[in-house]
Amino acid sequence: MEASSTLTTVFLPIALAIVMFGLGLHLTVADFTRVAKVPKAALLALGTQILVLPAVCLGLVLAFELDPVLAVGMMLLAASPGGTTANIFSHLAGGDVALNITLTAINSVLAVVTLPVVVNLSIAGFLDADTAIGLQPAKMLQVFAIVLVPVAIGMVVRRRWPEFAERMTRPVKIASVVVLAAVIVGAMVAERENLLDYLRSVGLVSLLLVVCSLGLGYAVPRLARVEPRQAIASSFEVGIHNSTLAITIALSPALLDNATMAVPAAVYGVVMFIPAAIVAYWVGGRRRAAVSRT
Repeated sequence: MEASSTLTTVFLPIALAIVMFGLGLHLTVADFTRVAKVPKAALLALGTQILVLPAVCLGLVLAFELDPVLAVGMMLLAASPGGTTANIFSHLAGGDVALNITLTAINSVLAVVTLPVVVNLSIAGFLDADTAIGLQPAKMLQVFAIVLVPVAIGMVVRRRWPEFAERMTRPVKIASVVVLAAVIVGAMVAERENLLDYLRSVGLVSLLLVVCSLGLGYAVPRLARVEPRQAIASSFEVGIHNSTLAITIALSPALLDNATMAVPAAVYGVVMFIPAAIVAYWVGGRRRAAVSRT
């Protein structure tokens, strides 16, 4: 079933622009260059996000024998960069939020290339179809526009009018939450006839993807002896994806134009809060206890 034209052509681009603009309001050029100060932590987190996570998602998709269209939607979600919500959970858990901001910034840039690659391979493998979002130059440019242009505008606003950017942070954050909820509801409504079947199909897979992502995001850096605060930041950056971006790409008439592919991201946008909150509470409690003992 194709998504409604009003949702996909009017509301979705505005919704994503608000979310990405809000991300830009938090970024400076220094956020991109900070990786030089913590190259090990940053490279391990980015490697886990870009290389390991799609492989884990593929394993889950195959193990649960998902419908091919839903399988592509899951892979699209896994390939999406971290979302701004990761910064909030990282802060609650005592993580290195500066590293989160850096990873979000770099991953959003890299996603312009990595996301089309993962999705194209998934479409070829699961659907054996010609529908693709890149690396066709025109569609690549559209992904670039919806991911980076609002971020760049937000960064310019922060640089030229820092006080205004600070005042706008809370309203934009609230707007981001509202539009994310609206987009999720819109995607669900578009597929309401099949909603229960989709929830049964991808609910557990989405939950397992969150748990695996959070675990790998923490374990990989710690095994490489990265300090705990940076490992916490990595955990939430790898574990919490920009589901709004995934939904937008799935529903956009110029890209995938498939409401079913948006379902995994919509379901994920709901279920990810439970394990993320549990991990933030548990890790934050352990860190506070450790600090009180010193």
